[in-house]
Amino acid sequence: MTTAPLPYRITATGIETADCVSMEVTPADRPLARFSPGRFAMMYAFGVGEVPISVSAIHGQRLVHTVRAVGAVTRALCRLRVGDFVGLRGPYGTGWQLDVEDRPDILLIAGGIGIAPLRPVVHQVLGRPGAFGSLQVLVGARAPRDLLYTGEFARWRRAGARVEVTVDRPDPGWRGSVGVVTDLLDRCETDWTRATAMVCGPEAMIRHTARALVDRGLPPPRIQTSLERNMRCGVGHCGHCQLGPLLLCRDGPVVGYDRALIPLATRER
Repeated sequence: MTTAPLPYRITATGIETADCVSMEVTPADRPLARFSPGRFAMMYAFGVGEVPISVSAIHGQRLVHTVRAVGAVTRALCRLRVGDFVGLRGPYGTGWQLDVEDRPDILLIAGGIGIAPLRPVVHQVLGRPGAFGSLQVLVGARAPRDLLYTGEFARWRRAGARVEVTVDRPDPGWRGSVGVVTDLLDRCETDWTRATAMVCGPEAMIRHTARALVDRGLPPPRIQTSLERNMRCGVGHCGHCQLGPLLLCRDGPVVGYDRALIPLATRER
């Protein structure tokens, strides 16, 4: 881990949606320490600023980040092209925990761009056939145009994953499910007492999904959530990412629901 950004060259880009771009970056010289799914980098747009971005794919030293243009820094990042440079520092935070001892069923639940930090878990689980039970991926978005990685869903299904997708507001050509992502839980075929769930998306979606999972019998420690706050330093010094007793750049972003329950409920009130 480093506290000074290292230069990374953009080696590939892809438009995911109208406001989301994926970029593959490769170290220009010295690489950062190895990332694991769920951890994040502070990504620096030279002359503009930096923002925390989770990895959405890991290929050795090559990293993929999916960036949504919502502010000055992310808009600057989304305008970059192949051959341009960004600065990265990290890896920071905690990652998704995959325990193979009891071959748990893996349930991934994503809202909107929340599928990005979960995508490396899909790659990891599908890359280790037999190490886990079933893999079920539930994806929700506001509208079909907001769905990420739709070109990969068929490949995930062929590899053995169950992928269910729903949207809040369908367009005239939509033939899939309509509703919130928790509606898809009734389609899951799993032993709720021993599954491992990983949830990422808007905070309200995380709260409702985690409660729905507990209601179905999934113990809170087996529910992992990825929480987001305004991270600035990445090392737990500035306090901008505080959520109750947690500093999410240090104690998160991945936090067990047993630890996140009270801070999330307190913030809601």
